[in-house]
Amino acid sequence: IAPSLSTIQFSIREYRPSDQHVVMSLFRDGILEHVYPAFFKAMSNPDHVGVALSICMAGYVLGGSSYFQALLFGSAWAGLIYYCCLDIYEGYITRRLSTDMANVQANYLENPDNGFWVAEADINGQSKVVGMVAVMGKRDAGDGDGYGEMSHLIVVFPWRRKNLGSQLTRKALDFCKERGFARLVLDVSSPQTAATSLYQKFGFVQTASHCNTYAYTNQLKSPVIGLSPDIRIGLKTFLVFKNQREVTMLQLDIHCCKYIFCRP
Repeated sequence: IAPSLSTIQFSIREYRPSDQHVVMSLFRDGILEHVYPAFFKAMSNPDHVGVALSICMAGYVLGGSSYFQALLFGSAWAGLIYYCCLDIYEGYITRRLSTDMANVQANYLENPDNGFWVAEADINGQSKVVGMVAVMGKRDAGDGDGYGEMSHLIVVFPWRRKNLGSQLTRKALDFCKERGFARLVLDVSSPQTAATSLYQKFGFVQTASHCNTYAYTNQLKSPVIGLSPDIRIGLKTFLVFKNQREVTMLQLDIHCCKYIFCRP
């Protein structure tokens, strides 16, 4: 008899080189699952609803009172918004896979102030990686005890709501305490409502919010969005990732919040 997911015990251990393939797959899937929530949030923006109705009406008129033409025009607008959401998250994946995730062993495990852990579930006598989390230590001059920056907290869908996210967060907090860090910080985007609730439960407090989009463009001759400059002119920004050149895009009504947990 297969064990119930509610009775499966999890173990959290340090990353091993043999985990690379499953961790990369988990990372990519975990990021891309935010595309649909971001898309639906963007489509519910009142400005976008108005634009969609106007485009549908234009299609109806230009098509000679054609409902099909109206639907086609509206679908094209929705497709553009979805592409923008997908492209931003794809850009984030590309950037992280070329930086810290390019070599987890070197970037995390060989630095005592950094850590990378995976969560395993014992299923029918076999261990399966079902979650992960990472912490990167920051010890800037004049920053006192320094701080940790948590990222890559991902749990495979069937194993959510099993307290695994809490266990991984606790692992990150314990690591920061062991390293003497004064605080733990993280960024979370507004579609991640479950993650936000989890962090607040642990006592994280929001310290900032921004709507800037930082796409992966430093190695590209043109912005990854793929829109011509004329289309981008006058369009506002989406969200998200730091330390890259800002690219102006559609207003997708999503913001990125910074949370902090301070050591008592």
